[in-house]
Amino acid sequence: MTALADAMRPRPLPRVLLAAFLSVLVLAALAAHGSARSWWEDAVFYEIFVRSFYDSDGDGIGDLDGLIEKLDYLNDGDPTTGDDLGVNALWLMPICESPSYHGYDVVDYYSVEPDYGDLSTFRRLLDEAHARGIRVIVDLVLNHSSSKHPWFLSAKRRASAYRDWYLWESRDPGFLGPWGQTVWHWTLNGYYYGLFWGGMPDLNYRNPEVTAEMHDVIRFWLDDVGVDGFRLDAVKHLIEDGAQQENTPETHRWLQEMRGVVHAANAEALLVGEVWDEPEAIAPYLDDGLDLCFEFSLAEAMLSSVASGSPDRLVSAMARVGTVYEGRSVATFLANHDQDRVMSRLGEDVEAAKLCAALLLTLPGTPFLYYGEEIGMVGAGPHERIRTPMQWSSGAHAGFSPTAPWEPLAEGHATVNVEAQSDHEASLLSRYRELIGHRLATAALRSPEIALLDTGARSDQIVSYVRWTGDQTVIVVANLSWEEARPIFVSLPGGLLSTGPTVAIDLLDARGARIELMRSGERLRLPATDARTVRILLIDGDEA
Repeated sequence: MTALADAMRPRPLPRVLLAAFLSVLVLAALAAHGSARSWWEDAVFYEIFVRSFYDSDGDGIGDLDGLIEKLDYLNDGDPTTGDDLGVNALWLMPICESPSYHGYDVVDYYSVEPDYGDLSTFRRLLDEAHARGIRVIVDLVLNHSSSKHPWFLSAKRRASAYRDWYLWESRDPGFLGPWGQTVWHWTLNGYYYGLFWGGMPDLNYRNPEVTAEMHDVIRFWLDDVGVDGFRLDAVKHLIEDGAQQENTPETHRWLQEMRGVVHAANAEALLVGEVWDEPEAIAPYLDDGLDLCFEFSLAEAMLSSVASGSPDRLVSAMARVGTVYEGRSVATFLANHDQDRVMSRLGEDVEAAKLCAALLLTLPGTPFLYYGEEIGMVGAGPHERIRTPMQWSSGAHAGFSPTAPWEPLAEGHATVNVEAQSDHEASLLSRYRELIGHRLATAALRSPEIALLDTGARSDQIVSYVRWTGDQTVIVVANLSWEEARPIFVSLPGGLLSTGPTVAIDLLDARGARIELMRSGERLRLPATDARTVRILLIDGDEA
């Protein structure tokens, strides 16, 4: 066991408590039920920071033309090929004009950042993506603008018509932000409220003019431009109530109204919210009309359980999620642009990264993959080091640009890159391609249905669950420990198995061998699982 794993290994749950978690057998909570499926229920998303993806014009900055050039890497639109990643939806971090590298302080909500291109290029990107079957959503930064936005520059004057577009006090109210940060900032004629920093003054949504303007922004991107939806940044902070700076009733009411505007513009548009909080605080946003919210506790549990070699945290998180969301949809992920990269969290253990990938892509919900995760890029704070340029090759500047990139490359780029992994069956990239392909081809893996299985004496080593549709069953057996797991007997929910022989195909077995699973009454014998590996057992429909 590595030092990292030993440090992160949790204390085992009491067996009685673990049994209580495992008794939650039907967890239809990570994706919504319903007869009509929304497109995102069958999607695997890929998060892209355009500045860091691919530089087409040699200025060291990624751009929209560069992204268009690399669309075939993501999905070439031909299901018969296997050398693309296979994702069918993209989330682009902010693309509006901004004075900062990250784009979360917007100066023009109706234009594209000039470093990336223009609206014409963006429309061409949408056309090219849609032609390949790829949907595209963009970051919508509602909570704040840039302090360099013309609205705010005008608002600094007391007599300005834009004064009430922001939050002002003549004296510092004295309270700090949720993380102990300064939130009141002095400028001409008063203190203004900026939750994240002084360069991002919060917009005042108690002013109906601000709401009307942002509704126009939403219509512009959906109607005029044609995006497929939005990722809503910092959505829990939209409207404050004094020192209560998150999750206020006014925020929830505002989002309910906004949902109507979105639906009127595009009934199929996706709204996925960033509510960085506990599940109990996240769930009400799904009642406001958001289609998805990112599930942070489950992400942490997957990483922690894999790093420690114990399934306890994951089992606990799965049971909690099943109880809290009660059939409402979530977005699943491992890490994003604000968090240390997966490989840095896992001590650059490729097999551990494969385990995490398998969990992410076999659990319910809509999975989101951060760019570079599929090749094992490393990166730990500050944020710039989590958003370094994509590593395409072992050549100069990792094939990202012919010149020095806007941010120095991450360590290991000479060996950790797309070119080095593309033709190697045992690589992390190949495993991600394989898993994404199986998810999109296997209805049971996109279903909302899941039941945790009681692994008995192997509960300190294995997490196992079953996924199903009306005519398809998949059993996942993940051995997180550093020791081989002997065969186990599990009981499945009633009706999932026929009375005859049960034959399975391990989707991760390159040979595609059929395995006959032994039965003992109502219990099914699952085969042995090597250390730090996953079996994905598709029950053969002709036999089950």
